[in-house]
Amino acid sequence: MGITLPDEAKCLPPPGIVNRNSVWFGFIGWCTALVHNALNHRPPIKAGVHRQILLASIGWVVGYHLTKLDNYTNAKLDRDMAEYIRLHPEEFQPKEKKTFAEILEDFHPIR
Repeated sequence: MGITLPDEAKCLPPPGIVNRNSVWFGFIGWCTALVHNALNHRPPIKAGVHRQILLASIGWVVGYHLTKLDNYTNAKLDRDMAEYIRLHPEEFQPKEKKTFAEILEDFHPIR
């Protein structure tokens, strides 16, 4: 019963296998195994290598799917914002462009 993405999220390109969330959650999973070993008075790095790999892999997969969810959420917000701008063009009139001379004050050297 995890978070499922709607079918419209399938049209988005998949995130890269190595992304910041995957690396971060994989590292947190590995550190969790190390802390568990240390709390049980085992050698933290040598003991339970299978658990270290398992927890790092689980963290990696969780990070990957959180990245997919984040990409979908951002794409949905971008789509909604573009639709709002399309429906209300009077609120988004282009501003008149000023020249650089109009922005700066006149220069009068003081000697």
